[in-house]
Amino acid sequence: MIFIKRALMDDRALRATIGLSASEFNQLARSFGPEIEKEKWNRYEMGFEQGTRERKPGGGRKGNLENSKEKLFFILFYFKCYPTFDVLGLFFNLNRSNVCRNVHKLTPILEKVLGKKMALPKRRINSLEELFEIFPGAKDIFIDGTESPIQRPKDKEKQKESYSGKKKAHTRKNILISDINRWIGFLSPPEEGKKHDYGMFKGLFPPEIFPKSITLWLDLGFTGVDKDYPDASVMMPKKKPRGKELSDEEKAKNKAISSIRVRVEHAIGGIKRMRITTDKFRNKKESFNDKAMLISCGLWNYHLMCR
Repeated sequence: MIFIKRALMDDRALRATIGLSASEFNQLARSFGPEIEKEKWNRYEMGFEQGTRERKPGGGRKGNLENSKEKLFFILFYFKCYPTFDVLGLFFNLNRSNVCRNVHKLTPILEKVLGKKMALPKRRINSLEELFEIFPGAKDIFIDGTESPIQRPKDKEKQKESYSGKKKAHTRKNILISDINRWIGFLSPPEEGKKHDYGMFKGLFPPEIFPKSITLWLDLGFTGVDKDYPDASVMMPKKKPRGKELSDEEKAKNKAISSIRVRVEHAIGGIKRMRITTDKFRNKKESFNDKAMLISCGLWNYHLMCR
């Protein structure tokens, strides 16, 4: 396709359309192509066993996405720009139903490729050993929550659960953990927007999981962590007392903490280069919301790996 070739020749245009540089894209494409071929043969073998398919992969009419590079560009363009299926169809000369099928067919392949490149964050941390495995040698980890807007649910109870007072919108929320280099090592399963950051945090991690040797950098959304996690080393800004002011020394300390803790905000900003995480989520498959956030984290980690 002409506009894909044009984007691949212009690094600025490529970053604007898929969020990766030409070298990052080409390196990812080298793994994406073989994974597509494996998936084709897996579908063929499954269909052959069930008696629903005889023709081997490669037969029949050729699709508009002719090769693996075009397919990779297609799915990355979807994540980066998050157009509607109608608009995406206009760009790639596909009808709406074909766009939908390609999105749901190529998304798990992209997830698998990022997983093989060790770019995807872990989803659970159940022990101290697992924490050190994810963040080997780390002395500091940065923890924060992030929210993504969703369409307002029709059910009243779901509306209440998903409404975030902080964002004044209906959202899904994740807790993530990054290291000092902004690498995202952990992404929690999503929760409804009403859930408080610290409530999610307590449900995810037992008190004994954080050793003194690792400092937890947190914001005031995690107030109470020093009481519930007495063995952890915590660095958090001091909250302004009601009806009083912080001293100049306390303000200076808060500013110093924030200047270091901002690394997790940079990591979240890296994820949210992908508009699928910032625009109101439209996809009807509920599990796709979680996949979108996971793959966006993986693309950010992959970008860091290639630097």
